[in-house]
Amino acid sequence: MAPKHIIVALLLSFPCAAPAVAQTPEDPAVTACKSTGLVALQEHSADITGLVLDPESLAITAADTKVEDVSVKTVILGEAYIERNGTAGKADRFVCLLGEKGKVLLTFFTAK
Repeated sequence: MAPKHIIVALLLSFPCAAPAVAQTPEDPAVTACKSTGLVALQEHSADITGLVLDPESLAITAADTKVEDVSVKTVILGEAYIERNGTAGKADRFVCLLGEKGKVLLTFFTAK
């Protein structure tokens, strides 16, 4: 099985993605990615206390593709500030994939 970051790179190179649509940070897809991402980060580090997604950097794109047999319906890219002990550091890049009914399939964070 290919590493997740290779799958994401391949997914993002598919021509089937629709243009990014303007949505607010309160969008249910953004909220789902933020809450799921925070839980995943906190599983790795107890000092993580929050996650702030930069609304100006968000690119929310409808997709109609699959990873193996799992449908991917939305891809969200942007910058996130990970709060450690209440203090936000530098912006990190993030990717979030959502499937059917807005289910979060993957949240991925990487340093710039």
